[in-house]
Amino acid sequence: MSLPEDTVSETTCAFVREFATTHWSVVLQVGQADSPEACHALEHLCRDYWYPLYAHVRRQRRSVEDAQDITQEFFLRLLSRDYLKLADPQRGRFRTYLLTSLDRFMVNQWRKASAAKRGGGTPMISLDAETAEQRYHAEPADGLSPDRIFQKRWAVTLLQQVLRRLGEECDRSGKRATFDALRPQVLGETSVESASAIAARLGLTEGALRVTVHRLRQRYQEMLRQEVGRTVSSADEVDGEIRELVAALRA
Repeated sequence: MSLPEDTVSETTCAFVREFATTHWSVVLQVGQADSPEACHALEHLCRDYWYPLYAHVRRQRRSVEDAQDITQEFFLRLLSRDYLKLADPQRGRFRTYLLTSLDRFMVNQWRKASAAKRGGGTPMISLDAETAEQRYHAEPADGLSPDRIFQKRWAVTLLQQVLRRLGEECDRSGKRATFDALRPQVLGETSVESASAIAARLGLTEGALRVTVHRLRQRYQEMLRQEVGRTVSSADEVDGEIRELVAALRA
């Protein structure tokens, strides 16, 4: 999975206005207060991005059961606000905060924890452990360090979130078949079908097909910036975060 080369662009005024309500910025702004908005925002982020942490723990030669317990207990503490005080608005990328907090948890807290706790009756994040382990076994045996596999899985997870949202938007507008057919072109990948064959299947001219691909790419890029914006504390960080994600994917 790759990113179109023109993804990294100037932040638009509309995006800056929207950024005020993105999830991680809300958590950072009101993290010390008892805010339902911040709780919901943090829980949403955790549900979307827990797998990179699970892969990070497993890559440290932890057993399946330990990785499940560590990841679950960490999120329980996170959502109970125990760790929000560690969030530094000056280094406000959600992925950096998560990884730093998890490593501290594993050093300082997990030794004292018991696998039998498994939440102690507290509501838990649904980790879908079976799917997680299937995904982990599908990881290439490339010798990536725990930190590097976290960064790579983070980037892939983020792109999957964007593609899911774009597909759902196309579905709502009755254009799901178009999205499915043009997904490789949107991602800058090579399609197994020729442009003429795809155009004929969709009932479009080749010129109309090129326009459709261009519009889907534009929308994909807009959604990518929005998704990245949910995980950083400032709109100024979006371009740099995208560059780092591209580097992680190519590593």
